Amino acid sequence: MKCPFCGYLDSKVVDSRPAEDGTSIRRRRECLSCKKRFTTFEVMETLPVVVIKKDGSRQSFDKSKLLNGMIRACEKRPVPFDTLQQIADEIEQNLQNEMNREVSSTKIGEMVMDRLKDVDEVAYVRFASVYRQFKDISTFMSELNKLLEEK
Repeated sequence: MKCPFCGYLDSKVVDSRPAEDGTSIRRRRECLSCKKRFTTFEVMETLPVVVIKKDGSRQSFDKSKLLNGMIRACEKRPVPFDTLQQIADEIEQNLQNEMNREVSSTKIGEMVMDRLKDVDEVAYVRFASVYRQFKDISTFMSELNKLLEEK
């Protein structure tokens, strides 16, 4: 690590600990030339995930959009926000772990529905009705019947 004071290219780590947010590591370093100390932060590099929408357009994955969709589906339901946050984090982590940098919005929607089904059935049906664009009451009823059969 280059010293910010003298520009020397070598330093030693004096102290290392997780940063406050838990997603990075704070390191105190000492320059081997001028002996001055400085702080660096090490963060994990994440590669961007591109979402391919139903109309073929592409945009960057945005966890907040995913979370907002689940919040709307869970409106007036006894689902804790932390549960929704955890689901969004898990989905984001799954997408990061895949080698493919492009994922369809359909796949993300299925991942959300799989998790919402276990958390709250009403929220699941709400999300599915918007996501699958139910055209009429019969498609809505067929989804409800599938849910009942699984029980």
